Amino acid sequence: MEPLLCFPEPVPPVVHAALRDAGLDFRGAGSLTHADALEQSVTKDGWAGAIVSAADGLADALALCGHLRHRDEPVRPLLLLVLADQLDALRLRDDLYDDFCILPSTPAEIAARLGHLLWRAGHGAGPEVLVHGPLVVNLETYQAAVAGRVLDLTYMEYELLRFLVASPGKVFTRETILNRVWGYEYYGGARTVDVHVRRLRAKLGEEHAHLIQTVRSVGYRFGQPAWGPAAAG
Repeated sequence: MEPLLCFPEPVPPVVHAALRDAGLDFRGAGSLTHADALEQSVTKDGWAGAIVSAADGLADALALCGHLRHRDEPVRPLLLLVLADQLDALRLRDDLYDDFCILPSTPAEIAARLGHLLWRAGHGAGPEVLVHGPLVVNLETYQAAVAGRVLDLTYMEYELLRFLVASPGKVFTRETILNRVWGYEYYGGARTVDVHVRRLRAKLGEEHAHLIQTVRSVGYRFGQPAWGPAAAG
C-alpha cells in the first residue's frame, strides 16, 4: 500500500502513535506545495489516503482537504481531526473528508477510524471479529454482542472490552489498562477503569458478568487463565 499523507509536519504525536501502532507507512507535509512535492518523490500511484489535523488552524487544514479532494485523482479516504469548537465550521463541508474525529483523542480511536476507512476503500481485509464463548466483538463496526444480544456500549466501554478480549486470561493492572485504552496523555485516575468495568459487567448481564475477572491486588483479566482459576473476586 502507498503511504498516507499526514498534515501538519511534524506529525502530531497522537497521530504518529496511531499510525506507528497500526504499522502504516506515512509522510508528513507542512503545506500544499510540500504535499505535491512529496507525492512526486515518494509515491508511484498517489497517496493511499490522508489524515489532516486542524488543531493548529482550521483554515489551512480545510484548504489542504479541498486541494486533495478536488484534484483529477482525489485522495481517498481522508480523515479530518478537529477540535470541538470547530464543528460548526464543518457544516455542509462533508465533501472535503470521509470521516472526522474530535480532538483530544487517543491513538486507538484514530487508528480504528482510519483502519475502517482504509478497509472501505479496499486497502485492507474484511471485518474482523474477536470471539470468546458467547461474546463476539466486531472490530470494524465497534459493536459487541453476547449470546446474540447486541450490547449498548459507549466508545470507551467498547475499547476497554476489545482490549481485554484481545488477550484472554492475561492479567492487566489498572494503570496498564488506563494507559493502553485511554492513552498516556489521559490524566484521569485508575478509578476510571473500575467504573467502566462495573458498567461493562452490568451490560453483559448477571449470567456473563463473570467474563471480566477481578484479580485481587492486581487488576483485571478477561476469562480464566489457561491453567485454571486463580484468586479473583
